[in-house]
Amino acid sequence: QVQLVESGGGLVQPGGSLRLSCAASGIFFRMDVMGWYRQAPGKERELVARVIRDGVTNYADSVKGRFIVSRDNENKTVYLQMNNLKPEDTAVYYCNVVVVNWGEWDGRDYWGKGTLVTVSS
Repeated sequence: QVQLVESGGGLVQPGGSLRLSCAASGIFFRMDVMGWYRQAPGKERELVARVIRDGVTNYADSVKGRFIVSRDNENKTVYLQMNNLKPEDTAVYYCNVVVVNWGEWDGRDYWGKGTLVTVSS
């Protein structure tokens, strides 16, 4: 019942910036955690950043000080502002939300299809 659509990926030079957006749509009661994961070739999918409903954020050590995650609850959107991008940031970035559906107790994970970020000169 929930769809996530990412946008904002693309090719950028090292040191550049990108802003990823993920808009949620569908029928659900509330969104708890909203965040971003990424998966580079040959590597495990890893958490990049997330923001909980109370505003607390978590970041991977590799992106601290460079990335900022934020959410717009009214528009059901989560953003990832990526600054000072490095080649090692190259990956497919996936939007992830934890949603509590109507009539259910437990939250469920939903995933976007992913958007490719390539950092290269």
